Amino acid sequence: MKADRLLSILLLLQTRGRVPASELAARLEVSTRTVYRDVEALSASGVPVYAERGRHGGIALLPGFRTDVTGLTGDEARALFILAAQGAHQALGLDEALGSALRKVMAALPAPHRPAAELTGRRILVDPDRWLGGPRPAADLDELQTAVFTDQRLRIRYRHGGETRLRTYTVDPYGLVAKAGTWYLVADRRGRPQLFRADRVASATVTDAPVRRRPGAELAEVWAQLRRQVEERPAPVRVTARIRRERLDLAVRILGSALTGPPRTADGEHGTPGEYRTDGEDGEYRADVADGAGDGWAILELGYPVLPAVRQLLQFGDSLEVLDPPEARRVLADAAAALGDLYAADRP
Repeated sequence: MKADRLLSILLLLQTRGRVPASELAARLEVSTRTVYRDVEALSASGVPVYAERGRHGGIALLPGFRTDVTGLTGDEARALFILAAQGAHQALGLDEALGSALRKVMAALPAPHRPAAELTGRRILVDPDRWLGGPRPAADLDELQTAVFTDQRLRIRYRHGGETRLRTYTVDPYGLVAKAGTWYLVADRRGRPQLFRADRVASATVTDAPVRRRPGAELAEVWAQLRRQVEERPAPVRVTARIRRERLDLAVRILGSALTGPPRTADGEHGTPGEYRTDGEDGEYRADVADGAGDGWAILELGYPVLPAVRQLLQFGDSLEVLDPPEARRVLADAAAALGDLYAADRP
């Protein structure tokens, strides 16, 4: 489009100074004649651009002229280039658009800010995924985005956690939220706010009906309300377990979401999240909390939504023992016995 081409010429001239018409033509994939016509259009619109003929000639802006299309400070520019590393743009199909936008911003920045902004993009990386989280199922956000941006109601076929059958809902979306690498649709269903994991949406159809949101409700407010409900939801199954000191670092990493408090040593000392650090190039975790445990064990307090979920602890083998409640010990004993029978049986 001509408008995009004119803006590209303007930004290139601001960044490079004098540029030969042939180079502009090659960069924009147009003829030199088209470049000169574009320069005339810029001049007619009030941009002080001129062309010099000859061996060292080219197209340039009058000295001192800049279009302040950003008004960004140095810190604001750095913040934008950190934003580029968030990873959410790829899921939204905006990676190329973001790259193009940042190139334009870089060209429009005052020269003193450019090195710091470029260095930030190379030195800061944000990875939204947790350690040992495993591959996440892909989420198709196309229809969800369409409903969000066109303010239309959405009909989805959705699978709740722990269920195999699909349910059909008509919802009124507020927006999409990416949390720890997982996308959520925030919407009202029958006038009440609800979270839907995008990777559990089997299909989505944008309806012709306009969205019916509650008056005055905004995405940030509704998300905060739903997040509090999730975080403050009580875990009905409380489990006390002990784990060998040498496995505590791994347990904290894997069981983090189930922990209801900091681990403590067998003699009652408590650790804090700040006492877990990474040492060495391999990123191995060291847990200072257990250093004083005379018997080599640390105590974990855990919470689970349902009793069968305690089978997660089987992965630690004999390095972890559930102390309480007895029902949890029975679940693990039964599961371990079943595994023993399975592997003791002769293969056909």
